Amino acid sequence: MRGEFIGVWSETWRVLWADLGAHEAAPNDLFCELYYELSEALQTKLSAQELADITDDPMESRKAFEKTRAHDLAGESKLIAFLEATHGILEDLGDDALSNHYFNLLGAFIDKFSLRYDLRRPCTLCPTLTGVFASLLHDLRVVTSQHTNLDSRMKEFEDAVRDLRYGCTEGRIKTCIGKQIMLLEAMGAMYPGVTKKTLGEMCDQVGSWPHATIRESLKKLYGFASDYPGIRHGTDTVGAVRSVDMRDMVAISILLAGFTPYLTEFLNAEVVYRGS
Repeated sequence: MRGEFIGVWSETWRVLWADLGAHEAAPNDLFCELYYELSEALQTKLSAQELADITDDPMESRKAFEKTRAHDLAGESKLIAFLEATHGILEDLGDDALSNHYFNLLGAFIDKFSLRYDLRRPCTLCPTLTGVFASLLHDLRVVTSQHTNLDSRMKEFEDAVRDLRYGCTEGRIKTCIGKQIMLLEAMGAMYPGVTKKTLGEMCDQVGSWPHATIRESLKKLYGFASDYPGIRHGTDTVGAVRSVDMRDMVAISILLAGFTPYLTEFLNAEVVYRGS
């Protein structure tokens, strides 16, 4: 679940728009104005005449709006622009009662479907941190599915995480960390100009770092995985001070996932933040 509006657009008519249209302050031409704005978010642009034929007729506008499906829309970012613009349209059409009703309906819709946004006044949809992270993992899965080796490494990591359901043993936690390191290593190997074979060495060839300390932090995490017995190697070490547990599983998996945008050119950070 990405928590995007476009994924639950089919629910908006029943939960949001029909209620808005029934409000006492809603004018007869409400959907004329709303459909005109929504047309900017459509994948297939209407001609000026086609749009005029719809928006000059309140009933036709309402029907066209209700019939619009998620696959008709150009993407999440276009849809968000429409939802934010709607508040201003309602202020112009009605009064504060209508725009406030919309704001409250939109906020309730976000809560009902656990969407990835915070709604701020006057009507700004801000991506949440949890939403951004969910989007990153979703897009990472899409990227890895397009390459045979990456797909295998991703599936092995996911399988290792699922296996924790049967017991959060030290061995399973080590397997999770090791499989995720292998995934990052496979990603780094595809980065332009990289010729080295280990993640630590790849870090020195990847040219996406904003500062040397970011590069070194990933190298140190790789060093941990290489030095801690049972993750990448079986030899004993003096570096381990305790057994790994679920604190390490949660913290390290999140940290390593955060480095993925540096190791591939196939992830669009702007899309990860704003939505597709």
